[in-house]
Amino acid sequence: MSKALFSRPGPARLRAALLASALAVASLPFAADAWAAAAAPAPTAPTPPAAAKPAAPPAAAAPATTNPASVLPGSTGFADLAERLLPTVVNISTSQTLRRPAQNGAQPQAPQGTPFDDFFKNFTDRENRPRRVQSLGSGFIIDAAGYVVTNNHVIEGADEITVILDGGTSMTATLVGRDDKTDLALLKINPKMPLPVAKMGDSDKSRVGEWVMAIGDPFGLGGTVTTGIVSARNRDINSGSYDDFIQTDAPINRGNSGGPLFNMYGEVIGINSAIYSPTGGSVGIGFAIPVNQAKNVLAQLRQSGTVRRGWLGVRIQEVTDELAETMGLEKARGALIAGMNDGGPAQKAGLQNGDVVLSFDGRPVNDNRALPRMVAEAQIGKTVNVEIMRKGQRRTLPVTVQRLVEDEKVASADAKAGAGKAAPKAPVVTNLGMSLAPLTAESRRRYRLDDKVSGVLVTDVDAESPAGQKNIRTGDVITEVAQQKVTSPDDVSAKLDAERKAGHKVVLLQVSRGGELTFIGVRIP
Repeated sequence: MSKALFSRPGPARLRAALLASALAVASLPFAADAWAAAAAPAPTAPTPPAAAKPAAPPAAAAPATTNPASVLPGSTGFADLAERLLPTVVNISTSQTLRRPAQNGAQPQAPQGTPFDDFFKNFTDRENRPRRVQSLGSGFIIDAAGYVVTNNHVIEGADEITVILDGGTSMTATLVGRDDKTDLALLKINPKMPLPVAKMGDSDKSRVGEWVMAIGDPFGLGGTVTTGIVSARNRDINSGSYDDFIQTDAPINRGNSGGPLFNMYGEVIGINSAIYSPTGGSVGIGFAIPVNQAKNVLAQLRQSGTVRRGWLGVRIQEVTDELAETMGLEKARGALIAGMNDGGPAQKAGLQNGDVVLSFDGRPVNDNRALPRMVAEAQIGKTVNVEIMRKGQRRTLPVTVQRLVEDEKVASADAKAGAGKAAPKAPVVTNLGMSLAPLTAESRRRYRLDDKVSGVLVTDVDAESPAGQKNIRTGDVITEVAQQKVTSPDDVSAKLDAERKAGHKVVLLQVSRGGELTFIGVRIP
């Protein structure tokens, strides 16, 4: 899919010209407290009498459960469920003042006293005049006292926020807090009477193929109900570090942002946030923030108005099939540590580059995207057990989680700097389709390599070779082969020969590129 179709659009604008965005985002209010009671059991059709059969031994009584909404022929379909849930969903209207930025350069002017003098003055005044812009989104009530959840992009930059209840009552809302990392915001209104609230579900239990219901305010039309199924889970749409979306084919359009995605028990399992669309309208591919991911964020926003996240101080990468094979893993899973912050929690605990994190605080790390979410949700100051794989051996290390500083940045050199320049004249050895040379003062200048970087310089790569197929580039520095440091081309050759003799089909290389370390598994020809 084209990445251009995965931009996160804002809420529905009142002006029709703004409705043609490629990716619409939906807002959904989220409930931090218990929500409305689950759906009532659906009526069942009478069963005709059957022929007598021998009595069977009594079965153990099944635990009492709440039946989902009935969608059988002859039933009321989703009507009872929709009637009960609509009062928990709200429309959100925002307004903000847009001011045209000051323009550099001379403005069009006419000679004073000419007929065009007043025309140009009036034209310039109109163009520079501030404009009021209105936007529409959705949300839902999570507390009878008036707490409402929506998407951050629905209210971002708003001067005024108005919440419109299902009955049409409008109330001015105040912003309790917002989190742009997860695209969530918490609002507060002051109702005269307790409000109906949506019941919070468990998104981890949602299954692909289950019926779901989306309620929102598409295009400002008012409360609208659509249904579909859970199409997929754990979707990454490149919107941030914590992507874990529920995908649904329930129609979601601009203005649905922030609205709830219900299961058939009437529980919120997601917060509608984005759609994939080449037209700006629904094409059956929508995305909702899992409610379990939102619970901790909303609780923190309600308590302090801000979100504090845990931090390990590691840079991770995906464990591919080739990397798993070199590290003694039965399959590709976990998160590979490719770099660490000096003095960070991971380094203090004894973690090393090349370790594969298999579990965090007792929870399995299925892939490299799962670990950042787990760490972010961890209690700051808590010591957790981290299970790792290091050189084929499992180990468990205690790590104390620290607070993430959001504006913390890691300086790095430009990875493209020096690319395409002539290689330094030095002894060259070719391995895996790479031409290698030792690091010299001249090569450090040419490729802008930091003095702290040590290893073997890649001076040329055959695009059809095993190294070229893994995107190893001129200017990369090989720092380790099979998790052993190398300082010369001969070191690389010797360690590759040892891997061949050991019968290994893939060799693990650690590469420094632009000051960042990464691991690459390369097939041995």
